[in-house]
Amino acid sequence: MLWRQGGMCMLSMVIGEFTWAVGFGTRFGLHTQPDSQGIYIAYYLFIVLSPCAFIASEYMLLGRLARYLKSHRHLLIPPQRITVVFVVSDITTFLIQAAGALLSISQNAKLHTTGEHIFLAGLILQLVSFALFTLLALRFLYRVKTRDPHVWATDAAKPWHEDWRTLALVLLVSAAGILVRCVYRVAELSQGYLGHLATTEAFFYGLDSLPLFVAVAVYTPFWPGRMIPGIDRLAKTGAGAVDADADVDAGAGETARSSAEETKA
Repeated sequence: MLWRQGGMCMLSMVIGEFTWAVGFGTRFGLHTQPDSQGIYIAYYLFIVLSPCAFIASEYMLLGRLARYLKSHRHLLIPPQRITVVFVVSDITTFLIQAAGALLSISQNAKLHTTGEHIFLAGLILQLVSFALFTLLALRFLYRVKTRDPHVWATDAAKPWHEDWRTLALVLLVSAAGILVRCVYRVAELSQGYLGHLATTEAFFYGLDSLPLFVAVAVYTPFWPGRMIPGIDRLAKTGAGAVDADADVDAGAGETARSSAEETKA
């Protein structure tokens, strides 16, 4: 779908799905070789860090939606900066988590504890960052619906499965799945690697694997490249669109001032 229908903003999610699958493969390998430190390291890094790639695609998709609707003014951050700000945040939390994960598997007790704390800090920062992004997306959709109803109904004539509002709902469902996983991981590591959450496999599948599966699988029938025409071209027109919106707003303000002056005269 990526090459046939477009949607390069989802590339990181696709790559993350492959690395996530590799993580599960190594997890199954642990059942046959439970004492293998190499397999454990590979499993832990792939399973825990792959969702960072899912999150990066969510950030880019919201910017594409704003450009498609030409509703940049309803975002607190310009579309082209959303990608930069949040993806940089995502990369930063990824590196913090990676560093913490590598230290936490050390045989040295002090390094192990330090790694746990660093890893937990990275997870908390990721949760806060993504929660802020989700609030930003909700605010954007609310303002478009209440302040620009004609924009909200842009795709009203299309079938529901081709309506941009369906894709926006898919984005929120996906974000909810990722948030559930982030909260679970923070709670799990807060208890330590030997805590109840970490040692109960049902929690891993129910609060980590399942929400993440929903977060990525929901895009299969509602692929952004199919639902937003020319989505890949929107990545190159963000700055111009922002300037155009600014010009329209400035022009509207100038017209209003001119009308007011003529009325006074």
